[in-house]
Amino acid sequence: MTEQWRVQFDAKVEFQNGGWLEVEGFRLDIPGTDIDDDALAVAFVRHLGLLMVGEVRIRRKELIREPHKGSRGMGGAEPRSEPRRLVELSHVIRHGMVTYPGLPGPEITEHLTRESSRARYAEGTEFHIGRISMVANTGTYLDTPFHRFAGGEDLAALPLGKMADLPGLVVRVNDSRDRTINRNVFLPYDVRGRAVLVHTGWDRHWGTERYGVDAPFLTRDAAVWLVEQGAGLVGIDSVNIDDMGDATRPAHTRLLEAGIPIVEHLCGLEQLPTDGFRFHAAPPRVHEMGTFPVRAYAVVNGGVSAGG
Repeated sequence: MTEQWRVQFDAKVEFQNGGWLEVEGFRLDIPGTDIDDDALAVAFVRHLGLLMVGEVRIRRKELIREPHKGSRGMGGAEPRSEPRRLVELSHVIRHGMVTYPGLPGPEITEHLTRESSRARYAEGTEFHIGRISMVANTGTYLDTPFHRFAGGEDLAALPLGKMADLPGLVVRVNDSRDRTINRNVFLPYDVRGRAVLVHTGWDRHWGTERYGVDAPFLTRDAAVWLVEQGAGLVGIDSVNIDDMGDATRPAHTRLLEAGIPIVEHLCGLEQLPTDGFRFHAAPPRVHEMGTFPVRAYAVVNGGVSAGG
């Protein structure tokens, strides 16, 4: 069996918000045969979970050969969580790009160049301040009820819980031969309170003329069913959640009337499992605006494994 070592010491901790803590003969596990005072101070603070720590003074440090007791923050065989995986689900916004046919692309320019900033700051210090002019429907964006209804919640009023940290669900129709997505597609799933992300695979046409032609869309009955079942948010990786040829926009109307946000122009949904992830797509809080680009992403849950 490998030799195990602990360290015994006295310590005094002074706190930034006043007061102090003193210990005598305190013992901690250490991974090797020695530890310097700085590393020991860090291990001591982490082991006790101390907050607002100012100065830590270590005295009378002594190494002791004895079995580990399981000090927190010093490794060992405690269970550890596997890292969670972040999945990007939004398109990059670039100067002049086309998101929706007929809408102008963004104009990305410079308000302050790095070169001109040098005159304002100390030698060797420079900054860049960019400027962007764009319609709200640019890139991957979120629609709030205000987008469709004058009295609906706008970007500033929509609760954060309706667009961030939602349990996610991917409904896959990417192999469908029909561009219409009806209610029957959703029947096998419990959608209540979840971000329902419709994976059509249409994002493969992003940046081409094909993207805006004969794209997949939700039918009126699909939108009605999602409302009735209490979906939390509905997203799609297509040019529009509605049929672009239907000027009544039934999916937008039914979902936004019920206070269910919509995210359009998603991408990368093939990287997600069907469920077991959290979805985030929060835009800035802009008063009296109903739509804005988002950095949509998913957090795929990690498992737990035993430490070694």
